[in-house]
Amino acid sequence: MIEIDNVRKSFDSFEVLKGVSMAVEKGEVVSVIGGSGSGKSTMLMCINGLEPINAGKITVDGTEVHAKGTDLNKLRRNIGIVFQQWNAFPHLTVLENTTLALRKVLGKSKAEADEIAKKQLNHVGLGDKLKVYPGKLSGGQQQRMAIARALAMEPKYMLFDEVTSALDPQLVGEVLDTMRLLAKEGMTMIVVTHEMGFAREVSNRVAFFKDGLIHEIGSPSQLFESPERPETAAFLQSVL
Repeated sequence: MIEIDNVRKSFDSFEVLKGVSMAVEKGEVVSVIGGSGSGKSTMLMCINGLEPINAGKITVDGTEVHAKGTDLNKLRRNIGIVFQQWNAFPHLTVLENTTLALRKVLGKSKAEADEIAKKQLNHVGLGDKLKVYPGKLSGGQQQRMAIARALAMEPKYMLFDEVTSALDPQLVGEVLDTMRLLAKEGMTMIVVTHEMGFAREVSNRVAFFKDGLIHEIGSPSQLFESPERPETAAFLQSVL
């Protein structure tokens, strides 16, 4: 499980996370909603060790992420993360992009890496795009390639940071369908999203962020239909 305990994070004098606590159980999907600048994406970066924290503790399967002796590269193999931008290497094919970390980080042979990558690219519906370069893909296809690249490392957890926000509306559905499939298969996921329908449909719980704090967390039906905090109700009224 992922445990976040009273985490604080500042950039210079600006405190982005002001004491965030949350636990995510194995197999659970937690969607994180809230306005821009509320600290949602920063929390994901801290979970993966991409950003240091100023106080508190984050533990993944009993390993403290920010402890001095923690091997972050080893830890990150279990925590896949997909960003708004897919960050593909334009000079490499879809297959080569997906096998790169398998070969360079995990030391897999080309044949083994290709087999794993093909399996995951088929999984996200890109089995016919193996030899295509990223520039020839649609935005939705590029984002699905980024998901396949993360899944190829066989992580226990997946973090999604507003992965549909840079896509044209007609491409959003295909990426959300891929994430629905992962949820159905039991992948543990923390999803920062503006897609309220997805959050309501797929999540076990939804967390509402505002001003660096989790103001409310609960089941989708509770949070969307009868929010307890006025801040939550005001946010939902503005986006629904």
